Amino acid sequence: MTDLSPTPRTTLTREKERGRTDRDELLALLDEAIIAHIGVVAGGHPVVVPVAFAVDADGPDEGGTLYVHGSVAAGWMRKAPGSDVCVTVTALDGLVLARSAFNHSMNYRCAVVIGSARLVEDEAERARAMELTVDHVVPGRAATLRANTRKELAATAMLAVPLHEASLKTRTGGVEDEPEDVAAGAWAGVVPLRIVSGDVETDPETSEPVPDDVRRRAAQLSN
Repeated sequence: MTDLSPTPRTTLTREKERGRTDRDELLALLDEAIIAHIGVVAGGHPVVVPVAFAVDADGPDEGGTLYVHGSVAAGWMRKAPGSDVCVTVTALDGLVLARSAFNHSMNYRCAVVIGSARLVEDEAERARAMELTVDHVVPGRAATLRANTRKELAATAMLAVPLHEASLKTRTGGVEDEPEDVAAGAWAGVVPLRIVSGDVETDPETSEPVPDDVRRRAAQLSN
């Protein structure tokens, strides 16, 4: 599958021209983003929480698999398996500052994934999902860490959400003001935004040099 296949739940109803249909663009955003938000109905009310995540484009679910990391003690995690959830990922690329409050906007890329969540119970898939989540934050880091303990594994849950039912919406470009506002002569423009890494801060109890995987990740986020 190369193109997004929106269902009625993921079909844009406003500013459809900002919708994107290339699945590779969806995967690129999910690869770039570091944090996602998952919406779950828990206890009779909706809950939206930030989560670490990872993607396996060739995963076992339709369209690939989005893995969500959480604690087995979390109420939302207990409610999610077997129910429909909504996972969103947003990259903020700029503040669009117009000559009127109404025309202020933001440049962004936003993915919405809706699907039935399943609890990952197969041990091999669960181990791979956990490694992918670590490597999503710092590529290559999972291989440098000690093995998870039984206690850590027992405290961790992984959800799998199919990537089939998804939408991608973006905004790029500058200010879109009314001609009369432009003629009035007020300032307008765009403030570009991006994530930038600061200097790596080594734990004071660590005597080891900064590992290569961390240096590469910091350098990537500094460019």
